[in-house]
Amino acid sequence: MAAAPDKPDHQRPELPDFWDKRFRDGTTPWDAGRVPAALQAFAAAEAARDAAGEARRALIPGCGSAYEAALLGRLGWAVTALDFSAAAVEAARRTLGGWGGTLLQADFFVHRPDAPYALVYERAFLCALPRQLWPGYGERMAELLEAGGRLAGFYFFSEEPKGPPFGISRAALDALLQPWFDLEAEAEVADSMGPFTGRERWMVWRRR
Repeated sequence: MAAAPDKPDHQRPELPDFWDKRFRDGTTPWDAGRVPAALQAFAAAEAARDAAGEARRALIPGCGSAYEAALLGRLGWAVTALDFSAAAVEAARRTLGGWGGTLLQADFFVHRPDAPYALVYERAFLCALPRQLWPGYGERMAELLEAGGRLAGFYFFSEEPKGPPFGISRAALDALLQPWFDLEAEAEVADSMGPFTGRERWMVWRRR
């Protein structure tokens, strides 16, 4: 990607410096300090279904403070949480404490796991990416998931051109995901916050 010489690195959301500055300044309006209700319900249902089974693998890209990683870990998932921002990883480490999962400072687009995941959790990750990075999102998710695995989480729908958060249209999201995924479930979100209120949907996409 060509550099934008008129902007310093901390004003370019495609770079870690942008997010480092916001975490270190405490400017994180997307951070609710809790696990969203839709994920709690989904995770509880999965835990009940798999109570006697082997721990399944989950990935949380752009994990931020990683409250969701802690929840999934408690429910028996083998979780990898990653963020390319060093300051975000520091925040996640404070949240997770002596957690038994894997926390990485890494780039989602070059992450190479030892085995595919059963679940990738999406929350404020796609909408944090400048739109020029979106074309690789669906294929990359498909690469990371096993056949039948799920991409589950929250998608931010908005026509506002500026960001982050960068909103997407429903047609554009379908174009990103439908080559590899089938939509399994969708619901309104009652506990959104800030700019997401009334403009995000809980969605579960199954990898073909």
